[in-house]
Amino acid sequence: MNRMSTVPFAVLSVIALAVTGGQCLDNGLGLKPQMGWNSWNHFHCGINEQLIKDTADRMVSTGLLAAGYVYLNLDDCWAKTRDNTTHVVAPDPVAFPSGMKALGDYVHSKGLKFGVYSDSGSKTCAGRPGSLGYEDIDAKTYAEWGVDYLKFDNCNSGGSKPEVRYPVMRDALNKTGRPIFFSMCEWGVDNPATWAPKVGNSWRTTGDISDNWKSMISRADQNEPLYPYAGPGGWNDPDMLEVGNGHMTTAEDTTHFSLWALMKAPLLVGCDVSKMSPETVSILTNKEVIEVSQDELGKQGHRVSNSSTLQEVWAIPMSDESMAVVLLNRNGNETQTVTVDFHADLGWPAGTKATPRDLWKQKVGETILQL
Repeated sequence: MNRMSTVPFAVLSVIALAVTGGQCLDNGLGLKPQMGWNSWNHFHCGINEQLIKDTADRMVSTGLLAAGYVYLNLDDCWAKTRDNTTHVVAPDPVAFPSGMKALGDYVHSKGLKFGVYSDSGSKTCAGRPGSLGYEDIDAKTYAEWGVDYLKFDNCNSGGSKPEVRYPVMRDALNKTGRPIFFSMCEWGVDNPATWAPKVGNSWRTTGDISDNWKSMISRADQNEPLYPYAGPGGWNDPDMLEVGNGHMTTAEDTTHFSLWALMKAPLLVGCDVSKMSPETVSILTNKEVIEVSQDELGKQGHRVSNSSTLQEVWAIPMSDESMAVVLLNRNGNETQTVTVDFHADLGWPAGTKATPRDLWKQKVGETILQL
């Protein structure tokens, strides 16, 4: 099945637009959407100390770190037990024999930041020790290990609301005095975009993503209407990237990355970085597309037009007064021409001149006059 790849391009605008994001958690973090790597999408519970060290090395050698992917995050299954006396959580001694402090030190030595995972319930989704009732102890332990990022899941909660559980860990992290990015993974329960900006630096808006077109595009659709709630300090999170995991075409991976960059979604690589194809590396390290994601204006892009033939335009204003635009063909059966109307779609007045630049081909087009 062939798809026309999503093509974002920046055009010069004479109109400056302001940020509309809501009030966000003030811990000094998340001023731009986070970039990094997470173990779950590819490895699930199959993680160990050597894999994480090798991943750190590869993030440097492949250019991911230089492109801005700074967080190296362990997901579920690193923890094994909780001490009966101190209640301190301990890693799996077989998978992580050197301990988490030593592993964090190695990650930091490569210029990366170190992230771990826990759960707001009694157990993690994989049945490992959760943080419910131990938030202060766990936060203090993470700080002592040099943790920079916490992904906090939503399993085994006993039916309590995330609005109650998540602020407890927020406060525990803040009490440590160490800046720790707080990534809320509560799957969009109770519409977190409306309350989570004061709790976390990002909040999941969807269920888990899978490595296929239907799953990816449905996550984008769920996340897209929430654009008014995102801004510096707090971001809507439609889940991690599947780029490079092998079940989508290059065009679909390109579409995936384009939409996540435009929506200011977290850019968390989820593939085996030791086996990335040249095409995957090219997608993940495209400097100009990453600049759309990391633009300091901090507005989340969204759909501005669609048609009955599955043609869509998504757009976002940029801090340099240009616009980044995604032309999206959702029809998997045929190639289509997707057009953008400067006035109807972008709000520009008649007589506007614009010069498009294809950020994937990194090529400037001819100047266009909107009549």
